Amino acid sequence: MPAITANTLELPRIGRPTATDTERPVRTITTGPRGFEGEGFPVVRAFAGVNPRELDPFIHMDQMGEVEYEPGEPRGTDWHPHRGFETVTYMIDGRFAHQDSHGGGGLITDGATQWMTAGSGILHIETPPAELVDSGGLFHGIQLWVNLPKQDKFAAPRYQAIEGEQAALLASDDGGALVRIIAGDIDGRSGPGATHTPITLAHATIEPGAQLNLPWNRDFNALVYVLSGRGAVGPVGHPIQQGQLAVLGPGDRITVSAEARQDSHRPALEVLLLGGKPIREPIFQYGPFVMNTKSQILEAVEDFQAGKFGAIPPDALRPHRPSR
Repeated sequence: MPAITANTLELPRIGRPTATDTERPVRTITTGPRGFEGEGFPVVRAFAGVNPRELDPFIHMDQMGEVEYEPGEPRGTDWHPHRGFETVTYMIDGRFAHQDSHGGGGLITDGATQWMTAGSGILHIETPPAELVDSGGLFHGIQLWVNLPKQDKFAAPRYQAIEGEQAALLASDDGGALVRIIAGDIDGRSGPGATHTPITLAHATIEPGAQLNLPWNRDFNALVYVLSGRGAVGPVGHPIQQGQLAVLGPGDRITVSAEARQDSHRPALEVLLLGGKPIREPIFQYGPFVMNTKSQILEAVEDFQAGKFGAIPPDALRPHRPSR
């Protein structure tokens, strides 16, 4: 980790704060419990225990791995439906194959992102490719669910393949941190992801002893999730480490710093920075359906059972099981 690197001395630098800028304070820090998803791959439930109002417009986030699989161990998900939101899969290390019922698909690998708008309804699969299942190897990524406002709940499904080298890159003022912007805007630089809901999503690597201070849209909420390493967040420097999520209060800027000493196998602090404009609409969720009313949930179940989410292609991907 990470898959996408760059010489920070050659990148545009993030501007320093002005005299009128305010730092976003820390409201809460929570530790995500560990569990399993799909066919049995390990995850950290990053948003567990957090008030949904603090997360809006985000609904759910899993850190997938970080795990070094033995041959035959890698697992993914089989075909399943979604409606009413967007799924974002960001692969830091390893490979995931995707296919959906509306023609989207491809291999997500080493710094790439798939952005799937489920909208009115879609079927899809995410599974490790056969060669990774057979060989084993490192697997690490993020899956994020982004809510859609009610006017977009039935938008046409859409698939975006964002390669790692397409992310906009910035460096901290002192060059000690690299920021990859996947979607949204930071300090005048925009990421490639096209979103229905205004959000910002970025991955930052902060070298030991360095500090990242960056501007953040005042109209957005602000979340900092630690993928790896140890450091501090906010103007007071609250300690934070791998698997923890910081919810920040209002302000103009976010500060995250890395401890001077990191573990040998985790040489830097890796954080995910995310925030968006809250939708503030009712949410009814039933598994893979996220709607505004209970009746819409019942309609989603009926439409799925009636085959209205599209058909699984005849050449469909299937989870690979190695021969014994």
